[in-house]
Amino acid sequence: MPAGLSRLDVLESEAVHLIREVVAELDRPALLFSGGKDSAVLLKLAEKAFAPAPVPFPVLHVDTGHNFEEVLDFRDRRAAALGVRLVVASVQESIDAGRTVEPEGSVSRNRLQTATLLEAIAVHRFDALFGGARRDEERARAKERMLSFRDSFGQWDPRNQRPELWNLYNGLLHPGENVRAFPLSNWTERDVWTYVEREHVELPSLYFAHNRKVFERDGMLLADNPFLPRDPEEQLVERSVRFRTVGDMTCTGAVPSRATTVTEVIAEIAATRISERGQTRADDRTSAAAMEDRKREGYF
Repeated sequence: MPAGLSRLDVLESEAVHLIREVVAELDRPALLFSGGKDSAVLLKLAEKAFAPAPVPFPVLHVDTGHNFEEVLDFRDRRAAALGVRLVVASVQESIDAGRTVEPEGSVSRNRLQTATLLEAIAVHRFDALFGGARRDEERARAKERMLSFRDSFGQWDPRNQRPELWNLYNGLLHPGENVRAFPLSNWTERDVWTYVEREHVELPSLYFAHNRKVFERDGMLLADNPFLPRDPEEQLVERSVRFRTVGDMTCTGAVPSRATTVTEVIAEIAATRISERGQTRADDRTSAAAMEDRKREGYF
C-alpha cells in the first residue's frame, strides 16, 4: 500500500481510475442505480471522478415494480440533486407488452430484470454499464474481472475474460458487445459502510433500524407488502429491523437491529459472519453455479 494512503484511499483511487478509463474508452456508458448503498457509493465516486464537472452519463434503474417506496423516493431525489438523467426501465412494462412473461405462481421478479435490462441497453444503445457488485456478495461474482464483457445476447462467458495487468483495461468492443464495469470489485460490505461514514453519503432510511411489520419465512424476516401473500400461520409482528440490502420487496429480508447510525451499523457488520445476501436475499440462496447461469443469461 502506498505510504500515507489508507485502504479506503487505495480503493477509492482504483474505482475512480476505472470509471475514468471506461468513460475515455467507451461512447455511451450509464450507471446502474437502484438507490441501494452500493450504487449510492458508486454515484459518489462518479461525482469525485469528474468534479467540478457534472457526471457525464445517465443513471439507469431496472424497476421490478415491487420496490420499497423509500428507495424510489431516494433514487429520484438523488438523481435530481445531481442533475443527472434518470432512465427507468420497467419490468411491468415489459410484461404488459408481452416482451417477458411472469411465470404463473411466481412472486419475485428479480429474474425478470434481465430481459428488461437488455431491452434498455438496446433502446438507449448503452455500450457500458457501471455496476456496484462486490466480490464478497456471492461466489459467482468473484470470477468476474473489473470489466465483464457481454456478447450481443448479453451473455457472460467466464472462460473468455481478458487479462487485467497493472491496472490496464482493454475496453475494445467487438460488434454487438457491451461491457459491465465493476469499480467496487475489491470492496467489502464493511468498506462500503466505512466510505459512507467518511464521505457522508446519504442512504435510504431502510438501512437503519426502524419499527416495521414483518413476518418470518424460511428463516428470513420479510416486510409486510401487497405483492407477497402470507400463509395463515405467518403472523405479522412489529420488530425493530434494518435492511442490509434493498431489492425486490418479495425476496429482500430484514435483520433485527437497533443500529440507527452509520457507526452502529459498522459495528454490527464487524460482528456478523453471514454475507448480506446469504442472510437477506431469498433469490440469492442458490448455488454459485445457479447464479453463474443467471449471469450467463445477462443478469447484472
